[in-house]
Amino acid sequence: MKKVLFLSIACISLSTAFAQTKYFTTKSGYTSFDAGTGVEDITAINKSTVTVIDPTSGAIQFSMLIKGFEFKSQLMQDHFNENYMESEKFPKSTFKGNITNIKKVNFAKDGTYPVTVKGALEVHGVKNEVEATGTIKVSGETVIATADFSILLADYKIPVPSVVGEKLSKSAKIKVNCTYSVLNK
Repeated sequence: MKKVLFLSIACISLSTAFAQTKYFTTKSGYTSFDAGTGVEDITAINKSTVTVIDPTSGAIQFSMLIKGFEFKSQLMQDHFNENYMESEKFPKSTFKGNITNIKKVNFAKDGTYPVTVKGALEVHGVKNEVEATGTIKVSGETVIATADFSILLADYKIPVPSVVGEKLSKSAKIKVNCTYSVLNK
């Protein structure tokens, strides 16, 4: 009987401890890229980035469908999906990493905190380690994370045909802006 009572109390304590963990999440994160040159504007926006932050460990994950990127021109969007990103073969891009200085972010206090994120970015079926700086802004129970970084297209085996060589940059400037809400309390 004592064992059953002890196990019951332990289970309740553990479930209470886990229930107090907060995760910040969104399904409508904003990711954009610019791979244009002075010759042509090649930009796109994805407004359906799925992401979650564990403020205790600093773990952070992103996932987005490549077909979710929207261009000004439908033809450019078609070429992006068919010829460059091969989105039927490689339908999504992911990031899994950590905020390396998570201890400097006080999620209980409003403010803007500089952060560094390191992890594995998978694009076009290729994973590479990346590091980016950004900010986390806390305002009540809303958290806004932003970051800017660049990747080389060749590092992700994204082909750049010579016919568009002067229009398409060899790198893409990526901007992330995600507004998170509390997943659980």
